[in-house]
Amino acid sequence: MSVPPRFRRILICPNAFKGSLTASEAARAMAEGVARVGAFETVRLPLADGGDGTLETLVEATGGRLHSVVVRDPLGRPVTAAWGRLGGQQSDTAVIEMAQASGLRLLGPQEFDPRHASTFGTGELMLHALEAGCRRLLVGIGGSATNDGGAGMAQALGFRLLDAAGRELPSGGSALAHLVRIEIDSARFPPGLEVIVACDVDNPLCGPEGAAAVYGPQKGATPADVIELDAALAHYAAVLHRTFGRSVAEAAGAGAAGGLGAGLLAFCTARLQPGTEMVLEATGFDTQLESCNLVLTGEGRIDGQTSRGKVVVGVARRAREKGVPVVALAGSVEEGAEAQLRPEGLTAALSIVNGPLSVEEAMRGGYRLLCDAAERAMRLLEAGGIAPIR
Repeated sequence: MSVPPRFRRILICPNAFKGSLTASEAARAMAEGVARVGAFETVRLPLADGGDGTLETLVEATGGRLHSVVVRDPLGRPVTAAWGRLGGQQSDTAVIEMAQASGLRLLGPQEFDPRHASTFGTGELMLHALEAGCRRLLVGIGGSATNDGGAGMAQALGFRLLDAAGRELPSGGSALAHLVRIEIDSARFPPGLEVIVACDVDNPLCGPEGAAAVYGPQKGATPADVIELDAALAHYAAVLHRTFGRSVAEAAGAGAAGGLGAGLLAFCTARLQPGTEMVLEATGFDTQLESCNLVLTGEGRIDGQTSRGKVVVGVARRAREKGVPVVALAGSVEEGAEAQLRPEGLTAALSIVNGPLSVEEAMRGGYRLLCDAAERAMRLLEAGGIAPIR
């Protein structure tokens, strides 16, 4: 006589194992491992943290659709980029990844140019979504090549940024030093638009912790460039305040993505939110959790940084509120990380590597390793290692 599984319904919700598995592939591997143990009911809900892969993950999780369009890259050249429309009851919601159009990955190292790189292509992606009827935008702003405060994005949306002679400003952060006024009448920006930005940093726009000082050097800025760009952004912030009556210079997250955070706050009245939280809300995580009594999650590495907005801790915190145990599987688990995360709601963290392997071998065999680890975890759970809380 078979014994029925003690964990009736399992929510499988990993992040991507970067360089090895997408979130969707990881969820499939986990589900396959669980199925080896018994006839559990599983729900697969791939997740993301607001960075690379968020676009595809959200579109897939909601049954939405990707759209390919040609926009401008950071240096004004044509590039094919994607934006996504969520499915189901969220069909009025679009997902924009600024890295698709304005990301550092689009440039060769010799092309890094934070003085002139522009977010215009990101604005074009937003405009395509608006013209398609979307009235809610989820915007991921990681991986930028730019330091223009979102000025290019605003220009693509129809705002006119003018110098003393009434001429439109050229592209890039350096040009902001010559900004005199902003005309808003020509903006193609529908009333009632909601913009939510995935932002996991709290840097202000200017100063020693600002966009130019902290992130400029990663994009090729010299010490002289940092001084020039910081001064230009401070002037830009003053004009934004005068135009919109909203001070963004010191706002937490305004310095994200070369100041795109500030531009979205000012031009789009955006709301900045941790990336994982944005994804959990968009995928309906809480609704799925309601009917489950175990959560399996995971990502490439669990370490001291996991508690700072990563998927595993976001999942654990929400599951803790419902009394649902959470087991995380990872390529590696740093010593002490599991104990650090237990107060957040994590029941256990297990490495998927069960023997001597190089990093390259582990990444190549990620699907098999994760599948085997999910099976081992479930056999331990069913043997009484963790009792279901509800």
